[in-house]
Amino acid sequence: MRLLIAVALLIAAPWPSPAQTLAPAPPAATLNPAEMEKFLVDGRIIKKKESSKGVTSAYRVTLSNGVLTHDAQVQNWDVAKPFFDVGPKHTEVNFKDSYRYNVAAYRLAVLLGLDNVPMSVERNVDGKPTAVTWWLDDVMDEGDRRKKKISHSNSLRVSDYYGVMFVFDELIQNRDRNAGNILWSPDSKMWLIDHTRAFRLGRDFLNPANLTRVERSLFEKMRALDRQAFTDSVGKTLTKDEIEALFIRRDKLVQLFDQKITTLGEDKILYTIR
Repeated sequence: MRLLIAVALLIAAPWPSPAQTLAPAPPAATLNPAEMEKFLVDGRIIKKKESSKGVTSAYRVTLSNGVLTHDAQVQNWDVAKPFFDVGPKHTEVNFKDSYRYNVAAYRLAVLLGLDNVPMSVERNVDGKPTAVTWWLDDVMDEGDRRKKKISHSNSLRVSDYYGVMFVFDELIQNRDRNAGNILWSPDSKMWLIDHTRAFRLGRDFLNPANLTRVERSLFEKMRALDRQAFTDSVGKTLTKDEIEALFIRRDKLVQLFDQKITTLGEDKILYTIR
């Protein structure tokens, strides 16, 4: 299936020094999404570089089709365990950590009209089914931003994107959002990556206190999300039970925000990214 969404490619620009705020990025160039998808699926790997971050054996490659050259992340991690100790006080039952959730997260983002989850496709690399994800240039993860004490150029926009992230992560029940998989471009656009521990079967919210408001277009598209269209889009990247759990959470999210709108009014709950 060809994914009909224009995906922005960030033009490289230097990050400011720690004492500065992030300067707005120049206008983004665009690439036809069908061409981008074909490039990720068919591009020849001409260079490989191991990653020093993360625990899922993801690595960075350079792809080329003879005309275009660009980097991508390759991830073939696919682990399932009946029990997994996530922390000293939490054990997860039926634990899964899989590359396929990166592909599913991107396809869902497209259906929701979100443009801040990078394109991820499934292809075989070295004989293994793999998620190949478009590499984002000129971004910094939240952990590095804090460490270098770099301020955002648009704090209102940052708050708006956090609202999107909170809703999206509840919808997919993402159990591994952290400072390493929240990326920022210089214009304060948040990019969400690495969703290998999402799409759990839980039906309840993980962090309901974060669900105070919802971006207007996201709310409308989430309400209108069609089960058959979604099932066709994600293909074999999600199981029937994972899809069922997602739609139960969708219904609860819609009900929650409808109640908030009734009580507090649309202007307090719905917003558009600034």
